[in-house]
Amino acid sequence: MRTISLRTVVMAAAVAVGSMSMVACTTTKTDTAAAPRMDSTTINTRANAALERLYTTAPGSKEMIAKAKGVLIFPSVVGGSFVVGVEHGRGVLREHGTNTAFYSTTGASIGWQIGGQSKAVIYVFNTAEALAKFKASNGWTAGADAQVTVGRVGANSSIDTTTAQEPVVSYVLTNVGLEAGVSLNGSKITRVVE
Repeated sequence: MRTISLRTVVMAAAVAVGSMSMVACTTTKTDTAAAPRMDSTTINTRANAALERLYTTAPGSKEMIAKAKGVLIFPSVVGGSFVVGVEHGRGVLREHGTNTAFYSTTGASIGWQIGGQSKAVIYVFNTAEALAKFKASNGWTAGADAQVTVGRVGANSSIDTTTAQEPVVSYVLTNVGLEAGVSLNGSKITRVVE
């Protein structure tokens, strides 16, 4: 008869607790949690809310968005993880304030991690060339198809004007505000045909 070691029991308990915590963990309010499939009206409404949160969180961001050639807004990117993390969300590309296309994003990460969360991810295309390359792609990957600069705020919480001038800048928002230093490299973005 085989004996079960204490280590095996502890690992099994850790897996069970981790799995349960993934279901319960989120960093967005229940009224903003993503549905498995959002329609274009829902995406648009949530995209507006995500932009308003960015404007409130980081002074100067509204002016930056107004000057941008395009902005891609994923209002709710939902992720879950237990050692391997997976994220998915749907969003909208806006050019000069007008919705032009819908997209999905998928990302993965590997490493010791437990939990799940939802966040808003915003890509700002500051040059016509960067936007054109993105739109012409058949599946665009952050970091591979274009360098994506992590958007930063200065000491006064205003948008850092140096990083805001890069061709593509990203901002990640959670319930606690702007998440600093989050690299989106490896995130795959694909156009969704509605």
